[in-house]
Amino acid sequence: MGNKKIIIGLVGGVGSGKSSILEVLEKEYGARVIQADHTAKKLMEPGEPGFLAVTKELGTGFLKEDGSIDRAALAELIFHSQAARDKVNHLIHPLTWKKIKQEAEEAREKLVVVETAVMDEKIHDICEEIWYVYTSRENRITRLMEGRGYTREKCEAIMNSQWGKEQFQAVSAREIDNNKSPEEAMDQVRKILKDKGITP
Repeated sequence: MGNKKIIIGLVGGVGSGKSSILEVLEKEYGARVIQADHTAKKLMEPGEPGFLAVTKELGTGFLKEDGSIDRAALAELIFHSQAARDKVNHLIHPLTWKKIKQEAEEAREKLVVVETAVMDEKIHDICEEIWYVYTSRENRITRLMEGRGYTREKCEAIMNSQWGKEQFQAVSAREIDNNKSPEEAMDQVRKILKDKGITP
C-alpha cells in the first residue's frame, strides 16, 4: 500500500448498505472507519462541545434526569420546529466535521473511510475521493422495513430529507452498485482498491 495514507469518503442515503461495506473494509483491509452520525452523537454527550452548544441555545427541556439528552425529546422538538432544527444543524455540523478531520488526520491506519448520509462541502477538504453507494429507492425501503422495522412512511420521510441520486453522483468520483448481493458490491470495492494499489 505504500506509506501514503488514503482517506476515502463513503456516501449514500439511508438503507443503501454502506454499513456492510464498512464492515468488510475494517476486517479485510484494517481500515479506520469514521461514521459522521456516530461522531455527532458523541459530541452530544454531557460535557462535550455539541451538548454545551445545544443546551446553551435551546435550553434544557429535553434533558433526562441524569443530565443526558433525551434523544426522542430533542428529535420531537426539532421535528416540529424548523428554527430549532436549523440551530442544531448550524451548531453540530461544523463541530462534527472538525472532529472527523482531526480523527482522520491523526489515524495511524493507511486507509481511512469517512461514512456519511448527510453531505457537507467539508468532506472534500478531508477526503481524497468520494465513493457513492447506489441502491434503488425501492430496495432501500425494503431493507429498512425488514432490517429496522420502519414503516414505508418513515422510510419515505427520511429519504425525502436526504440527498437524491443525482446530487450524490455530482460530487462522487466513483459509484458502487449495491442493488444485488453485498459480495457483488464488495467485489467492486476490492477492484477500486486494487487499482489504487491497496490490497488486504
